[in-house]
This record gives sequence, C-alpha cells and structure tokens, in this order.
Amino acid sequence: MSSDDRSRAKFGRKMEEAIVALLTTRTVEEAARIVSVSTKTLLRWMKEPEFDTAYLAAKRAAFGQSIARLHHLSSAAVTTLGKVMLEPGTPPATRVRAADSILDHTTKAIEIEGIEARVAQLERAAADVAQRS
Repeated sequence: MSSDDRSRAKFGRKMEEAIVALLTTRTVEEAARIVSVSTKTLLRWMKEPEFDTAYLAAKRAAFGQSIARLHHLSSAAVTTLGKVMLEPGTPPATRVRAADSILDHTTKAIEIEGIEARVAQLERAAADVAQRS
C-alpha cells in the first residue's frame, strides 16, 4: 500500500465525500445530509487540521478551475465590449459604459503588471542580499 493509499484510508472516504459535498452544496447542513453524518460531526471534522487542509486544497483547486474558465472567456468578453462600444446603433449610454469598462480593466491590468514587476525586482534584490550573507 502506497503512502497516499494509507493517508487516504486514514483520512476516510466519508471525509473525502464531505469535502465534495461542501463544495457542491449551499450549506453545511445540506452537505452533512448528503454524506449521512450529523451536522455536528461535519462541523467537528471542519475543525480538524487534516480535514481543513484537504478542504482548503479542494477549494483552491475548484477556484483555480473557475479562474481558468474566466481566462478562456476573457477574450470573448473584450470582443463583446469592443463591438458594443463601436456599434453605431448601440445607445450612447451603453457605448460609454462599454468604453469605461475597457478603460477600467486596462488600468487595473497595467497596475497589476507594475506591482508584479516591482515584486520580482524586490525578490531578486532579497535573493542577492541572501546570497552575499
């Protein structure tokens, strides 16, 4: 038995099912009902470090998938905003809103790129200092 199999057996199939239920339902009570455990038991599991770590990892994975979907759709979204903004038949208020949205998102992207560049520069400087020590 591999170490993954042993840790999975120790963690428990019910706990894994509970994590899936927590990710796919609206309430802890509903998740507990799906897994056939009491709400009190599920709340207790959620306080256990091993469960909490696994639950957090599962939430991050699910969120990562959502971010990937947003990246995939962002090009179409920008195209849609551009078409709305440039379409002569679009009401002026809607065209202005599309233009404002494009400018707002562009500004935020530029700010983020700037922050990322400064952080990278600071990390390089910190690595240089650490190397000299």
